[in-house]
Amino acid sequence: MATPDALAFRFFSLQVVRTESLGPSLVRVTFAGDDLAHFHSDGRDQSLSLFLPAEGRSKPAVPFEEGENWYQAWRELPDDVRAVMRSYTLRALRRDPDEIDIDFVLHGVEPGAAVAAGPASRWAADAKPGAEVVLIGPAVADNRAIRFRPAEGTDLVLMWGDETALPALLASLESLPAGLPVRAWVEVPHAGDVQDVVTAADAEVTWLVRDESSAEGAFPALDAIRAAGLPSARKPYVWLAGEAGRMKELRRHFVGERGVDRRQVTFVGYWRRGLTEEQLREQPQE
Repeated sequence: MATPDALAFRFFSLQVVRTESLGPSLVRVTFAGDDLAHFHSDGRDQSLSLFLPAEGRSKPAVPFEEGENWYQAWRELPDDVRAVMRSYTLRALRRDPDEIDIDFVLHGVEPGAAVAAGPASRWAADAKPGAEVVLIGPAVADNRAIRFRPAEGTDLVLMWGDETALPALLASLESLPAGLPVRAWVEVPHAGDVQDVVTAADAEVTWLVRDESSAEGAFPALDAIRAAGLPSARKPYVWLAGEAGRMKELRRHFVGERGVDRRQVTFVGYWRRGLTEEQLREQPQE
């Protein structure tokens, strides 16, 4: 029998409906399918596992008929058959009709890119209506794959994210109540990646366009956050998401230099410099 936690998540077979460019580095892909009637989420930074077809194939091979043994069965598929699994966050869920949006970062798809695009970037850059995917997503609206959870009584929210965290950061901002003070810093590769922010909160969002020519190890966001004057707060909450190494530096700043209770800091490493997602998945969890 499946455990209660397992019942909170299920497989969804979906198709691309449309795509929308959000900037030089970002594309939004909208998915639909009958299965979405069973998809429920409170949003915020809801994480998902997305399966894309292996190169040269039209459908993702995911042996979900194996039940709880699907992961091992998936790992044992031949390399040229096994679906590509990547982690993403939900940008939006809509009803009538049932649709979800997932925003993809396009790394390395531009001509002459220093680093070649990975399979997910290549797929998203060329996604067409009707393309089929499979994802593992929530069947229960409030689930453990939502990490953005300010405690009751939070009187200041502090956020940092890079472009991989942008969908989660914007969705979380949209969920906040009117008047709550928020200070957020967002790193993006290009000025054209800056997006409108919609929130009832008292939010001040600082966009930091990355200078790719800056010295190795430079971290302008940390300098900007260190220099920032913050509203006084009795119970601040910090949410950090993006590249794992940068996130650690910021966590040390907020806990060690700003005195934030470490229990009120949420940090999620979406990627790690120099590692593929497959390699990151094999790393010990902190």
